[in-house]
Amino acid sequence: KYSLTESYRILQLPAEGNKSAAQVKDAYLRLAKLYHPDSGTPTADAELFAKVEEAYRAVLTHQRKTKQSCQGKTTEEEETRQATLAHRHYLSYEGVGSGTLFQRENQYRQIRVNRAAEKVLDYRQREHERAAAAEGELVERDVRQRSHKIKITQAVERLVEDLIQESMARGDFRNLSGAGKPLTKFEDNPYADPMTHNLNRILTDNGYQPPWVVTQRDIREAIAHIRKKLLVSRARLGDPMTPIEQSQWKQLCEFVQEELVKLNKMVDSYNLIVPLLTMQMVHFSLSREMDRAVKG
Repeated sequence: KYSLTESYRILQLPAEGNKSAAQVKDAYLRLAKLYHPDSGTPTADAELFAKVEEAYRAVLTHQRKTKQSCQGKTTEEEETRQATLAHRHYLSYEGVGSGTLFQRENQYRQIRVNRAAEKVLDYRQREHERAAAAEGELVERDVRQRSHKIKITQAVERLVEDLIQESMARGDFRNLSGAGKPLTKFEDNPYADPMTHNLNRILTDNGYQPPWVVTQRDIREAIAHIRKKLLVSRARLGDPMTPIEQSQWKQLCEFVQEELVKLNKMVDSYNLIVPLLTMQMVHFSLSREMDRAVKG
């Protein structure tokens, strides 16, 4: 067998650089036409053709081995790269799962779903605990407030009881009118509850009046004062009035108008609290009050 350099020399190819299979084949065919015994050319030589053929086979063998070696390296690199990618893929799933990449991916997704569900449950549990704690604080505060009110009520009751006992010890209840006699029945309504009647009587004796009664009284007093003022002022003015008197009357009417606005607001409040519809009042008008003063 010839060496690679010798084979290139026989095929008349330069030894430098890599030769492609096409270049080697072209060189072989060119020399075969010259040296093949059956070519019929003057240069036909069986011995030289045998050398050319052997050199051609040596070059092809060398190129085939080189190609296989390169393919082997490429395959090894590809396997290494695939293994690296698989390893990275495995690491991206936090080392969870087993089997193929697709199986590990599905397993990792299921694990993530389970983790999310656990986080949701933990969050809901914390919210329930927080709400329960807040509700417990409200209940505890209500209990404290009720306890405080009960303590105050009990303290007042003890104070009243102590005052009653002191009054009894001093004899304040000995000379009361009607002592030792049964309570007088109220003849106006024998079916009324005695407790309610007595409470109302106590309130009345102490000057208590319902709010609508007080408001009604204030309205009547205010309108009476306004009417008296208009009547007195109009009586002082002449008839017919001079320009100065007309100016004074106009100023008085403006003042009365402001007072009537306030009074009508009281009427609105009274109409909201009066117990009977027939007892409601209408608004007071400046024109009507002026006519009343002029006619009066």
